[in-house]
Amino acid sequence: MTTVLPQSAPLNVGIIGAGAISQRHYEGYSHAGANVMAFAETNGAARQRRETDWNARGYSDFTELLESGGVQAVSICTPNAFHAPAALAALRRGIHVLCEKPLSLDLAACDEMIAAAHEGGAILQTGHHLRSSPLVQTAKRLMDEGRIGRVTFMRLRQAHDWGGAPEVRGAFGSLAASGGGTLLDNGCHMMDLARHFGGDVESIYARMATLKFEIEVEDTSVATLEFKNGGFASVENAWTATGWEESFAVYGTEGALECSNRLGKPRLRFVNRESGYGQWGQTDETWYDFAASDNAHVRSVVRFVQSIQDGAPVVCTGEDGRESVRLVLGGYESARTGLPVRW
Repeated sequence: MTTVLPQSAPLNVGIIGAGAISQRHYEGYSHAGANVMAFAETNGAARQRRETDWNARGYSDFTELLESGGVQAVSICTPNAFHAPAALAALRRGIHVLCEKPLSLDLAACDEMIAAAHEGGAILQTGHHLRSSPLVQTAKRLMDEGRIGRVTFMRLRQAHDWGGAPEVRGAFGSLAASGGGTLLDNGCHMMDLARHFGGDVESIYARMATLKFEIEVEDTSVATLEFKNGGFASVENAWTATGWEESFAVYGTEGALECSNRLGKPRLRFVNRESGYGQWGQTDETWYDFAASDNAHVRSVVRFVQSIQDGAPVVCTGEDGRESVRLVLGGYESARTGLPVRW
């Protein structure tokens, strides 16, 4: 049973890993009124910088942070290979965990994390932040209301070129530290979104290549999913795409939902034919525009705090995180064999 803190009680949190994404977690905790009291970072220069910026105690090792006492929840923002050890150490102490994706590239370790959360009465949230995007939440509501009918096909894309940098940043190009390239880094978000929109997946067929960077992992990938309800999805990811794209399009028997940041501020477009038959390119349409649609990371952290303090449903559970890992691993197996992987 998960322990819910009284809303008036201050929540003391720690952050494990002080790289770029950790700043979004810090902002989310600040927005939620939580107190970032400590963090762990192995890099001395980065640790010193965050101590100044966050006015928090820095530790060189996450175990020291967890053993210091007083921390009720942590965000894990380390390279992928270190997610599971830190998460398990926290969960076994009854400390709530928001773990950046992926939970682990080992499904057995994912299962250990989920079991440790249940046994310790702690919350385990996976950092698939897109579930907290108002654009995604609105699209999911319209789908649940039956506005687009039965989903038949969707296209999901997340791609960039590291801002034009000549090299892949940090440990992302290392197989040992990251475990995979764009299919894992970007694709796991898209796999989670595919499940969120379309339900359980029955098979995956994937292709990938390293086409631009001299790295140990793939920088371009395409995967086709078949859902148990009969629908299909195309998941497209790259570190070889000039600029930045995050988009989804969901097509159903009665309408469609489309959203992209490629041509400017992301907006959600809902199209249907309520007025009846028309020309191919002429549809009824409704646009959804949000004042702040780019702060899904912050919203995700706020939701984590609300789950701890108010008992709000976990926006993306450990079980959800495990499923996105399972799909990514299936994609790697498919690319290796040249055959679809079925479950």
